[in-house]
Amino acid sequence: ASAAAFLAVGIAISLLARLDIRTTAGALRGVLVVAIMFGAFQVWQQGLAGGAEVIGDLFALVILATIFTATTSINDMLDTITRWLQPYRRFGANPDKIALAFALMMRSVPGTLEIAQETRFAAKARGLDRSSRALLIPMVIRTVARAHDTGAALTARGIGDE
Repeated sequence: ASAAAFLAVGIAISLLARLDIRTTAGALRGVLVVAIMFGAFQVWQQGLAGGAEVIGDLFALVILATIFTATTSINDMLDTITRWLQPYRRFGANPDKIALAFALMMRSVPGTLEIAQETRFAAKARGLDRSSRALLIPMVIRTVARAHDTGAALTARGIGDE
């Protein structure tokens, strides 16, 4: 019952936020396989109610996260993170660097997905779309190279030298 209520709240907020149904469906499609696997495991361990709860909660969380990222600018998120972390300066935390790490993470996820898609297309063009080696090795190399380039760019700007 709690998962159904949580999911209903997520859908209601999605409707209030006027979120495009394709955006929400795309986000849910991205976690569908994981949700089914976790749900099946929970059905095996705890019965049908446990599986339904896991799937409902996961879908509700994805819907709410999609609403949050679709309705909140990255600058507002970073400003909020920086403001919330100010009290931790006395313990050695640097809110600006933590916000920068958050921003880099937010940018790296779509970048990594783009690299994965390009690598998959390249392997398919070579007739190697079934080869995990043809998919994983170039993707890992390109992802690590991108991270290295990002680190070099930050160092060139004097970030992270201390």
